[in-house]
Amino acid sequence: MSKSWRPATQLVHGGTTRSQHAETSEAIFLTQGFVYDTSEAAEARFKGETEGFIYARYGSPTNDMFEKRMCLLEGAEDARATASGMAAVTAAILCQLKAGDHIVAARALFGSCRWVVETLAPKYGIDCTLIDGRDLSNWEKAIRKTTRVFFLESPTNPTLEVVDIAGVAKLANQIGAKVVVDNVFATPLFQKPLELGAHVVVYSATKHIDGQGRCLGGVVLSDKAWIDENLHDYFRHTGPAMSPFNAWTLLKGIETLPLRVKQQTENAARIADFLAEQTQVAQVIYPGRKDHPQADIIAKQMTGGSTLVCFELKGGKEAAFALQNALDIVKISNNLGDAKSLITHPATTTHKNLTDEARAELGISPGTVRFSAGIEDGDDLIADFARALAAVKA
Repeated sequence: MSKSWRPATQLVHGGTTRSQHAETSEAIFLTQGFVYDTSEAAEARFKGETEGFIYARYGSPTNDMFEKRMCLLEGAEDARATASGMAAVTAAILCQLKAGDHIVAARALFGSCRWVVETLAPKYGIDCTLIDGRDLSNWEKAIRKTTRVFFLESPTNPTLEVVDIAGVAKLANQIGAKVVVDNVFATPLFQKPLELGAHVVVYSATKHIDGQGRCLGGVVLSDKAWIDENLHDYFRHTGPAMSPFNAWTLLKGIETLPLRVKQQTENAARIADFLAEQTQVAQVIYPGRKDHPQADIIAKQMTGGSTLVCFELKGGKEAAFALQNALDIVKISNNLGDAKSLITHPATTTHKNLTDEARAELGISPGTVRFSAGIEDGDDLIADFARALAAVKA
């Protein structure tokens, strides 16, 4: 296996193992357990003296191929595939903490991610401080003697704020803390958090990696020492393992990831520019535009824009609903990263459980809309938005 292969090649061939039948497509190993030739062989396997699989909750050949392929893409030493993106986030954070420890997290998080650090972790005696992650001084001010984890999304959901990953990692290294980055919105094609100094990367593979609305999945990636010391036992004993069938589906999805993300990003950029010229739109936030508030950081740490666009309609919730209801090609959904273009009203869906004050802090107004570009023809998408905007009062 050549490590010099470029991403598009690795995502078709990387990490592949074949059975005695020499199948072209990766095999699905739908099995809970594995058979040993002798009792002595079973004992040696459980002692770790010989390599091999023990139980599907710990790992399976299909999951192993998906994990290895993700490692090649991300530049990580090791990975664990989980049943969902939130299983990956929860495992990555909790596996390395104990009562009395402290998390510093950027407040701009997906609703469930915020619940994990703000509500779940404190139930186990783990403190959390939420900050405006755009300002590095806020990270430094929040540090305590017990701070063990920095957690962030970049770009953020849904307002596409960007955090200086290298700057946060530098602060974390000074105190021996670990930086966990949710890299879903950038995709592993446009941003490499581990190269920027982060210690752990998590994905909801449900999004771009599957990218076709078929299955749930997540993955945690890091160096082998961190996974062995922190995630290995947590993963084995709490059971967030991915189904082998989902791992196979994701292996098929990941083959076309570069093709899909390229088209999605081109469409997102065109829609962002189109919306910026419309009288019904108050503002557009897109990492590929020069007017993005953190354009200087984006230039340093991202090699592409995003498949997501955030924009605000002047008419608030009424205007947002009118637009969404009038769209034809673009479908209303809380998902993202799909081959189909999707649109979401965060205040009433993904971030509805936050208080009005918390949403306002994050820049989520009643008129905020998140658009996830699909792979459709860009001219058709612009025409769809142009027609739908006619239903929105200027």
